[in-house]
This record gives sequence, C-alpha cells and structure tokens, in this order.
Amino acid sequence: MTRLTRRSFIKTTSAGTIAASALSAPFVHAEGTSMTARMVTTWPRNFPALGTGAQRVADRITTMTNGRISIKVFAAGELVPPFEAFDVVSSGSAEMYHGAEYYWQGKNKAFNFFSTVPLGFTAKELQAWVYFGGGQQLWDELSDQYHIKAFLCGNTGVQMGGWFRNPIKSLDDMKGLKMRMPGLGGEVLRKLGASAVALPGSEIFPALQAGTIDATEWVGPYNDMAFGFHKILKNYMYPGFHETGVSLSLGLNKDWFQSLSEVDQKIIETVCSSENDIMLAEYNTRNGDALKKMIREDNINLIKMPDDVFNEIAKLSAEVVAEVAESGEIEKRVYESYTQFRNQVIRWTNTSDYAYLNARKIALGI
Repeated sequence: MTRLTRRSFIKTTSAGTIAASALSAPFVHAEGTSMTARMVTTWPRNFPALGTGAQRVADRITTMTNGRISIKVFAAGELVPPFEAFDVVSSGSAEMYHGAEYYWQGKNKAFNFFSTVPLGFTAKELQAWVYFGGGQQLWDELSDQYHIKAFLCGNTGVQMGGWFRNPIKSLDDMKGLKMRMPGLGGEVLRKLGASAVALPGSEIFPALQAGTIDATEWVGPYNDMAFGFHKILKNYMYPGFHETGVSLSLGLNKDWFQSLSEVDQKIIETVCSSENDIMLAEYNTRNGDALKKMIREDNINLIKMPDDVFNEIAKLSAEVVAEVAESGEIEKRVYESYTQFRNQVIRWTNTSDYAYLNARKIALGI
C-alpha cells in the first residue's frame, strides 16, 4: 500500500460546499439498467482497513453487478459529517453508509450490540450471534424503524486499551481523566469518574495536541500508528475492555435496497459477509508489525492494565450493558438475546479457543 501521511488522513473538506452539490443530485441516477449509488462513511479517505475497506466493498459491488450498481464513496466530511451518516441514509439522501453501529446509540442504545459492547463478543462470537443466534432478525427489527437494512461488513478484532499521557496504575488515576471513547465504553468511564469524549477519528490527533483530551482509544497498532498517536503519547495500554471484536456495518436505505433485484440484493449481502473475513485478516496481519515498529523505533511503553483496575471496569461494564435493557422493549429483547447467546457460546470458546491458546503458549514458550 502507498505510504500516506497523517495529514492526508485528518484533512477534511467543507461539508457544506460539497454537500450542496452532491445532495442536490437525484436519489439514484439511472442510465438504462445501471445506477449510481452513494456510500457515506465515518472514516477518512484511504485510511488503512477502515477507509480502504469501505472502498473495497464499493468496488466489489460495482464489479460483481457488472456495473448495474456503481458505488461512489464519500469519506467522512466530504458529503456530511461522519456522525450524520446514519441520518442521510435513513432519510434517503444517500443510499448507504459504512460505519460502526455504536455511533448511532443516540437513536437507540440497542445499536451498540451490533457493533460491540464492553466485555462483549469476540469477532467470531458476534458473527455467530448475528448469523445463527437471532441477532440479524433483531437488528432488522430495530433498523426498520429508521428505514434501514444493515449487514455486518468488516471487523477490527480485539482492540487496545488506549494511549495515555500517564499510565493507569490504580482506579484513582481514572478520576478526572479526559478520554476519547464512544459507545457504552464511554459510560463505563463516567462511572469511574473520568470524562468520555466522542470524537470522529480525524479529530483525535488535534485534540491530543491541544490537550483537550488526556487519553484516547482508536483501534489498534495498525490504525493508531497511521494517525500518529505515538508521536504525542508514549504509554500504550492493553487489553481493551470496551471493543472486544468490533463489527463494522453497511447500512442501506431500505426503500432503495428493496427496489433492487433479488440477485443484486444477494450480491450486496455476500460482499458484506466477505469483507468480515478480509478486514479481520488484514488487522491480524498488520497489527503485530505495527506494534513491533512502535516499540523498537518510537520507544513506546507497552503496559498491561492492572488486574484490579480491569476487574472493577468489568464489574461496571456489566452494569452499563444491563442498563440498556431498561430503555425500552426492543432494547430489552436485544440485551436478553445477546446475553443468553454469550452465556452459551462462551462455554465453547473456553473449551476450544481459550484452552488451545493457553496450551500453545505454554508449549511454544511464546
């Protein structure tokens, strides 16, 4: 991949200037049997795995439909601000978005479960719930209220705990901390006495430079190095509690999606499913190399979160996630389905993956 600078990632375009012309275009431009559809994303253009993954999805849909559907990708801020992607697709002003469902928790907190919740599923456990445990049906019911049809469309795997000006050594160090963290993880921070700030990716580096925030999480070494967080902060802590197998999604305006042929609908669904595997493989390949480079060349400190701190975070995480069920009827059913499936699948995960990984670590000594 061509080496890109941090400046190219965080450069933003005036949403007002571009949106004025782009949103005035027809909902779908039809030329014979072909059409052009717009994908708005929450990621900077060409950002590794996230931005390039969205473009990969767009290109594959275009190719596999033989050009019947041509997808034009708008990066964060090019058509609308990143956190407004859901709204423009819901209203029909754009045909699809690529983002993370926890960004929409202001609409309904149940959306968190279809991306990640604190101490939640791993990537493969989340896919199991959505594909075979009733998750997709609940997601459809929830999204239908907003005229959206959504699919899993990428996964970052387990994320890091984040970057800190000063390492966290005790629970007292969390008090007063200003940290970038969206979703339910941010609510856990608040229970610990910290301040959680929700920022799109492009705004994190300037906020760290200005001292607006003291700490941040983003994704993992591959993406964190691309944004250059290691140039400002040197304390990189693990493991993350807040994003344990983060799914991204492709959300489509439901009216537009239903107007497609059954074949084209199935092509889109298949491309999304494929992107889950591809993106997760990309992160598993790139994260290790990026972490090694930052330790050796940039002298970052890789620090494990103290057990007592993590255990308190785990306790509060359970409380925060359970509170979602009190928000409404659909939230309660999503929470109950999620937790029931987690209790079921975790027994197999412990017997298979967890047991094997521990045995392999002892056997190989690495």
